[in-house]
Amino acid sequence: MDDPKTMNGVTLAFIGDAVMSLKVREYLVSQGCQKTDVLQKRSVHWVSAKAQANFLRKLQEQSFFSEAETEIILRGRNANTGTKAKNADIITYRLSTGFEALWGYLYLGGQSERLEKLWEAVKQLGEQV
Repeated sequence: MDDPKTMNGVTLAFIGDAVMSLKVREYLVSQGCQKTDVLQKRSVHWVSAKAQANFLRKLQEQSFFSEAETEIILRGRNANTGTKAKNADIITYRLSTGFEALWGYLYLGGQSERLEKLWEAVKQLGEQV
């Protein structure tokens, strides 16, 4: 597979979406939730474009991201996805794409410790709502 440093933001976001979704699904199941309709509704709280954009903004306020991570977020945010946002305005959609790109970058780059720190920070924010 290509070096994630050279991959475009859309590809990173594609992988990142799957990585974050898996983390969220594992977490929800670990909380004892087993009904698929409930799991689906609860997962939206975490993985919708609106939720991801909110997580990104809050973590930016905390200066959570390194300079390199911020560059990846910007690469994802500024990428031309070729798709229209379904349930979000364009700004929210682009922010969420940037956030997903970071997840993909960390995963493909084998940065599992940093990915876990990101997940713990997101989980803490998600549990506050």
